[in-house]
Amino acid sequence: MAVLTKEGVRTQMVAPPTTPRKSFWRLANPYLYLIPALLVMAVMTYYPMAFGVWMSFTDYGLKNLRVDSPLPNVVGLQNYIDILTAAVAIPNFDFFYTLFFNLFWTFSNVIFHVTIGVLIAVVLNTPGLRFRGIYRAIFILPIVVPTLVVATVWKNMFDTDYGAINQGLAAVGGLFGITPDHFHIRWIDQIDPPIPGIPLPLSYFALLITNIWLGWPFMTIVATGALQSISKEYYEAASIDGASGPQQFFRITLPLLRPAMVPAAMYGLIVTFNLFNLIYMVSGGGPLRQTEILVTTAFRLVNEQRLYGLAAAFGIYTMIILLLLTLLTNRITKATESYV
Repeated sequence: MAVLTKEGVRTQMVAPPTTPRKSFWRLANPYLYLIPALLVMAVMTYYPMAFGVWMSFTDYGLKNLRVDSPLPNVVGLQNYIDILTAAVAIPNFDFFYTLFFNLFWTFSNVIFHVTIGVLIAVVLNTPGLRFRGIYRAIFILPIVVPTLVVATVWKNMFDTDYGAINQGLAAVGGLFGITPDHFHIRWIDQIDPPIPGIPLPLSYFALLITNIWLGWPFMTIVATGALQSISKEYYEAASIDGASGPQQFFRITLPLLRPAMVPAAMYGLIVTFNLFNLIYMVSGGGPLRQTEILVTTAFRLVNEQRLYGLAAAFGIYTMIILLLLTLLTNRITKATESYV
């Protein structure tokens, strides 16, 4: 490197040679800063995961919780086989129906979340809309309210005799001469499916309504932020070319929202797939286990049956299904590809 001295003479400075020891510490220094985080992750995440995998291959039960108790017996893949063959101590258990309902529940909810979230974000982004800040503050409320509180309130609203949903329907029906008896709807414990040929109980629709109210604000926040980054020049050029409002929405808005909405939708898939609080508090998995999902079933294996090894195998199944679901949606949507 050339420098200029006080006398105005340019001299050439040569960097001192790097010793192997200094070179090693230069390379290792960034990794040393990661050690505290890795230790915390090892204790809080990696060890419980490894212990759960080991537990899934044993008959770990209530008798093995004591410190001085013997180690559980290794049963190999028996827990995994029992789950697939429904050889578990849970009435009306069917793994494949639970998996089907879990997937249907997840995708049906996320479709509504994304669609409603994008539409409301577009409406709130309309130029000249009054009280826009108030509207945006209101729709954040479902996000900040704990899911447990939301589930409790909506379960009371779906009460057959005194719920606000039935009373509201009866009030509206009275305007058209319909007697209130027609709106004595058993939202939670109705066994017969309301749609012939479709094995979905009425409690599914109660859960769907509740989770739509809970989930669309997050998608609206993501879509609102993405809309702010879209240049107005695109719409001005499209207007000059004679493009209508719907054409601008489908040709400009939706394609430019995709980089933000696809990761948000994938996040919504994972959260909805494991939405334990809502299912457990509103329907309890009923009626007759028709609205159970995988995580609520695993909870029952632990909390009611004390079959920890079997529940651990159930958790491994859930992890594998979520991994495959994430990889599949990532491959289809190309969420991790660069848009630059």
